[in-house]
Amino acid sequence: MQSFIVYAKVDKIIFEIQIDLMSIFNEEKMSLELPNLPYAYDALTPYMSAETLQLHHDKHHLAYVNNGTALLEKSELKSETLENIMLASFDNGNVGPLFNNVAQHWNHIKFWEWMKPNGGGNIPGNLEAKLTADFGSIEEFKTQFIQTGVTQFGSGWCWLILTSSGKLSVTNTPNAVNPIANGSGIPILGCDVWEYSYYVDYQNVRPDYVKAFIDNMVNWEKVAEILEQAL
Repeated sequence: MQSFIVYAKVDKIIFEIQIDLMSIFNEEKMSLELPNLPYAYDALTPYMSAETLQLHHDKHHLAYVNNGTALLEKSELKSETLENIMLASFDNGNVGPLFNNVAQHWNHIKFWEWMKPNGGGNIPGNLEAKLTADFGSIEEFKTQFIQTGVTQFGSGWCWLILTSSGKLSVTNTPNAVNPIANGSGIPILGCDVWEYSYYVDYQNVRPDYVKAFIDNMVNWEKVAEILEQAL
């Protein structure tokens, strides 16, 4: 606990973002547990197959939970929240196994919530207005989001974030890194662009996957809820 307090004082901006996220995501001290999917394995077809979703959730996400749990047992951070663990183990980008597994656990918890059956479609008014104000149009936002996902070299994530200036922006991060860890902003939406998220369905055509995600899988009501709490 003491080491985290020192780290937070050194990097005041990240600490302030972490405090905001604590209220937005209502995190508590917790053990790592694999959450149930909020929908059936075949609920996102044809855009994400049951095979992909089952492998992604039951194999890959579970591996992060199991590995993270084993690593936390040896760590003084084991009683902290996920956000605190990610911030303390990020170590200014010098990440190791603890960060990678715990951050991927957090990323995937949110990823499942950011999708829904019959997703996409109309965007709630407050979110639509904010996207239009900050990007110029919904189409321009989608174009930038897709391009950001496509240009992430190798494994990683693409994000819609609320920056410290109060504007929405898109960004990408490698591997397990997320906007909480690097202090770039509050994650409003995230898309997993690791190959296991799309290779069964799209092979190496990542642009088609990210476009299908933003057009047909996103739970815009959830995104709007997070934005409202963050503003």
